[in-house]
Amino acid sequence: MSAQPQLPSDIEGLAHQIDPLSRRCFFMSSAAAAAAGYTLAAGPVRAQAIQTDIEGLQVGDAKVKVEGGEMPVYFARPGNFQGAAQNRPVILVAMEIFGLHEYIKDVTRRLAKLGAFAVAPDYYFRKGEDLTKITEIPKLMPLVNTKLDAELVADLDATAAWAKAQGGNTNRLGIMGYCRGGRTVWIYAAHNPNLKAGVASYGPLVDAEAQKAIWPKSPTQLAPDMKAPVLGLYGEADQGIPVAQVEAMKAAVAAANKPAEFKIYPGAPHGFHADYRPSYRKEAADDAWAQMTAWFKKNGVLG
Repeated sequence: MSAQPQLPSDIEGLAHQIDPLSRRCFFMSSAAAAAAGYTLAAGPVRAQAIQTDIEGLQVGDAKVKVEGGEMPVYFARPGNFQGAAQNRPVILVAMEIFGLHEYIKDVTRRLAKLGAFAVAPDYYFRKGEDLTKITEIPKLMPLVNTKLDAELVADLDATAAWAKAQGGNTNRLGIMGYCRGGRTVWIYAAHNPNLKAGVASYGPLVDAEAQKAIWPKSPTQLAPDMKAPVLGLYGEADQGIPVAQVEAMKAAVAAANKPAEFKIYPGAPHGFHADYRPSYRKEAADDAWAQMTAWFKKNGVLG
């Protein structure tokens, strides 16, 4: 029998999600989910997905010049007039593998409600396909798994520079992300010496061996290079990111004398914050948001 290929840990976690409450949930049809702007590859979309209004916010789409073209971004910041929108802390929002869809945009608005100039870059745009419209995860993988880490951090640097040019305060720069975006948080924290803090929610810590050419070092291997404090939020029942890997990362950053903290939520699966998916666990998600907010305040990102 031939060996099965090793799946990226975030995809392994998605593949094993079991929702004991799913029978009591109501889900949008695929057509309704698409119309609402959600990704199609993640499966059924919860009709109770959180929707954050834009009252008191400036929101919109923009383009950021990067190598190879102009990268779309979605942004949200406080203030209905230019003066009130100036000097806000900048928080980069690192998306999952599913593209820049409504959940990521809503998270961006939630951060703006906290006082941040939040920006979510669509750093997979060079692939030439709208990832939100792809219906099967296996069709996504050849696209997202070929994103070079060097290109990724350059795109994030360009996003931060664009936000600064729009009046954002990058002296208070933060980054947060979910799933593959959580891995991005760790990678960026090892890259940017001007980053104040990061929050990685169920971000993979160990990469598949087959990805070495694309991703030279995993987050765990980059522990000695961390340049900003990172909060790692993980689910105890995540089938793709075992608790042992989280403990190994905790040991690695401690050995390197780097500031990081971790919280593991009992019984929570991969994607426990994703309120649009059956994996959502409200208690863990609410606490994780509070932990993130406190972390950004503690480390000088949020006021």
